[in-house]
Amino acid sequence: MKLVSWNVNGLRACVKKGFLEYFQEVDADIFCIQETKLQEGQISLELEGYHQYWNYAVKKGYSGTAVFTKAEPLSVKYGVGQEDDENEGRILTIEFPDFFLVNVYTPNSQRDLARLGYRLDWEERILQHLQELDKIKPVIFCGDLNVAHMAIDLRNPKSNVGNSGFTDEERAKMSTLLEAGFVDSFRHFYPDKEGAYTWWSYMNKVRERNIGWRIDYFIVSQTLCERIKNADIHAHVMGSDHCPVLLEIQQG
Repeated sequence: MKLVSWNVNGLRACVKKGFLEYFQEVDADIFCIQETKLQEGQISLELEGYHQYWNYAVKKGYSGTAVFTKAEPLSVKYGVGQEDDENEGRILTIEFPDFFLVNVYTPNSQRDLARLGYRLDWEERILQHLQELDKIKPVIFCGDLNVAHMAIDLRNPKSNVGNSGFTDEERAKMSTLLEAGFVDSFRHFYPDKEGAYTWWSYMNKVRERNIGWRIDYFIVSQTLCERIKNADIHAHVMGSDHCPVLLEIQQG
């Protein structure tokens, strides 16, 4: 089974930059996107063979998530019961026979860390959500998590200490998640790999010089570790300031 996650930073713009071509080429069983930046009716995707599930933000042109899946799920849940999450369209929980898929677009703490408190509360609620699901069946957790966990996960760690996405608090929340029985699939295969990034600033030649951050993840329950076959970063794929990430897993 092949899964892909991609922060498209505006799906309508990304479609004009090759989204559908990549979608067809990668032929994922499950394709998750974040930051759709649209409302219902603003786009019509003809994705033959896929069921489509969308969580729209109330605010126009903001946030939003979607999941496209070949297999029809057992259930779909939007948010985790908190009104703010529902309003921003950040969470989709899709249940399949042998696992839960949780696709999220984690709130950014903002440049002045104005939203750090909200972000840390979010992390606690997400962890509780994942742990509750994991008691029922294994979990695949993916999306733009807006944090570079370790110094190896960004090009210039020293100059970014304390900045949004690389604060001690955000990194500690990721550590807590992994210590709670979950595995960063990319680091499972490539624990020491440097220069592996999923987001680059739009500033001139930053992506060309690979000055990036790894903030997009597939994280899985430890009980799924023996079944994951590959984790990859498709850094060559353009169309957004993020690139797609991939997970291949043996079906149960």
